[in-house]
This record gives sequence, C-alpha cells and structure tokens, in this order.
Amino acid sequence: MSDPTGVLGMEATQLRAAGALWTAREIAQQPQVWRQIAQQMAGERALDEFVAPLLADPRLRIVLTGAGSSAYIGQCLAPALSRSGRAATAVATTDLVSGPTTVVRAGPTLVVHFARSGNSPESVAALQLCEQLLADCHHLVITCNPQGELQRRLPTVRHGRSVVLPDACNDRSFAMTSSFTGMLLAAALALRVIPAGAAHIDALAHAGQQLLAEQLPLMAALAGKPFDRVIYLGSNELKALALESALKMLELTDGRVVSIGESPLGLRHGPKTIINRATLVVAFLSNDAYARRYDLDLLHELHRDAVAGRVVALAAGGGMPADAATVTLADCATFTDLELCLPYVVFAQALAALRSMSLGLHPDCPNAAGTVNRVVQGVSIHPFPAGT
Repeated sequence: MSDPTGVLGMEATQLRAAGALWTAREIAQQPQVWRQIAQQMAGERALDEFVAPLLADPRLRIVLTGAGSSAYIGQCLAPALSRSGRAATAVATTDLVSGPTTVVRAGPTLVVHFARSGNSPESVAALQLCEQLLADCHHLVITCNPQGELQRRLPTVRHGRSVVLPDACNDRSFAMTSSFTGMLLAAALALRVIPAGAAHIDALAHAGQQLLAEQLPLMAALAGKPFDRVIYLGSNELKALALESALKMLELTDGRVVSIGESPLGLRHGPKTIINRATLVVAFLSNDAYARRYDLDLLHELHRDAVAGRVVALAAGGGMPADAATVTLADCATFTDLELCLPYVVFAQALAALRSMSLGLHPDCPNAAGTVNRVVQGVSIHPFPAGT
C-alpha cells in the first residue's frame, strides 16, 4: 500500500486520526496500480479471445453500464469508442433498471458492467435484464470484488467474461478512487481505445505521480478557502470526468460543498447562475485543438466576469491565457482526453479529501447520518414482465 504522505502532506498517524487514512492511501497508490493493471491486462488471453471477435463485427453495439461513479466510467469511454468507429452508449444501471427497454436493439450487443463491489442491487438486475431482453448479448464484467454478487451471477448468462482487478482497487474507503481509475483503464485497454504498451501506461502513471508530488501546495491552499460551491468543467470525455469530480466533492464533504459538473458550452445555459464569490471553478482542458478553443473562450469569459472566487485550469499543453491559474502536466501534450481523465481526476480526488478534512469531516466515512452507504441500500428490484 502506498505511503499517503505525498498526497495530503500528512503522516499516517495524522490521517488515521482525521479518519482519512484509507482515502489518502487509495488516492496515492493509483499510478502504481495503473501499471499493475496494464501488466494484468496484457496477460488476459482468454479475455482477448472473447472480445476480439466481437470488436471485429461492424454490427456490434457496446452498452456501458454502472451506477454512480461506475456510470461515469462508461460516460468517459463512450465518446472515445464512438470516435474510434464503435457504436457505443453509456446507460447507468439506475436508468436501465427503471427503463430496460431503452437497451433493446437488434444485432450483437456487448454489455460492459462496471462495479466496485458488484453487490449493488441495480448491478445484478441490469445483468439479468440485459440477458432477458437482448437476443444476442455478451457480458463483460469489470469489477474489484471477486466475491461480489455480480461476479457470482456471471456463470448464469449465455456469453460472459469478467476482469477482476487487483485487490488494491477494491476501495476500503467510502468514495471510489482507485476503483474508478482502475476500471476505466482496464476497460480502455480491453476495448482497445488506449494503447497497451508498458511505456505508454508508464507515461500516464508518471503524469499522475507528478501531479500528486507538485500540486499539493495548490490543492491545500484551495481546500483551505471558504468556498461552498464547486463547478468542474470539461468537454466530451472530460465532461463525464467533471461529473465524477463533482460527485467526489459532494460525497466527501457530506453535501456541505455543493458541486456540479458541466461542459464549457453547457455552463452558459443556466448553470452559470450558481457562480458567486464562494465558488471555485476547475476546468479540465481538452487536448483536442477544436474543443480546447471552447474551453479557453469560457476561461476568458469567467475572468472578465470576475464573479467566481477562484478559477483553476488543468492543462496538458500551452495556449493558456496569462491570467489563469494553471496546473500544467509536462510531457502530456499527445495524450487523448480519455487518457487525461486518469491524472486529472487524481487532482479532484485529493482536493475533495483535503476539503473534507478542512471541514472537520472524516473522508473515509463522511456521511455522519448514515443515510448514504458504500454499497447502496434500500433498493427494491421489481420483476420485469416477460415478453414486454
């Protein structure tokens, strides 16, 4: 398990007393875990034999599903898959279960299930509903828990395969951190939208390590400010990352910091009204030259408005306005936006953990009322009528 000191600037004893030890460790370990996952995926011969014929079929439709953070994994992947010529749709299990006919289409379908524990009722129900409703259905389960209910149910489907990630990905803390990036990377490798070479994955890991090592003063300073609203911004793959980042802040601060995710263009259509002097704006800048122009347009606008308390941009290249606070990742100018999701989200995770502690909360278990749980509870699954 990684030494968490480099993430939050605190010793293990301090983090334990603050109720943040697991969260800090699971944020810190991610670059090394990415390397482990790349090695694991390189040896998944049976998985490749399962996926390769499906990807070779031009009729294949890919449905990416999960709940909460796991749903955002699919939303990060869908634009990259579409750009590579795949017919890909991200549908949260929480939407699929209440409206299962939305996934029904003719032709071969690969349903990719993301689940940290695999014990959420919607995860199991989504597997069963897809098997019930899709005539030519294949399932790929990507999970962090070999004992989860989703993993146990997999042998009951006609065509299924699973990837169980290293135990380090099965977060012990409340919020998904290592599990989010681990499942995202594993799926990107399995579906061939990120190159599998060890040198390439090492570059991604180095970017994550660089960010953790170099940006602690900025993250600590931001966390100490009295902001109670945060807006994360990103386009395409990075919009889903903005949604995940907003969820991390909301979860780890127990709702005391209201946070939203949006696209730079979408912000102007109403959500911009949330901005006031107690608002922090964090923009994830695209490496796509076209999308980046819209990112920069909005940054210029926010600085002209001078309403937000603070605006910070994360970038992997040049072209930033001189008046913007910028976190620049070196040697990342050739990364795709999907690849940038990995180091970018580490910043958001660490910021949320630090802000949680600044409010006197315990990031490992921030919801003092006990009304929100690591594995969702209180869901009743109703049978879907056969032949509907």
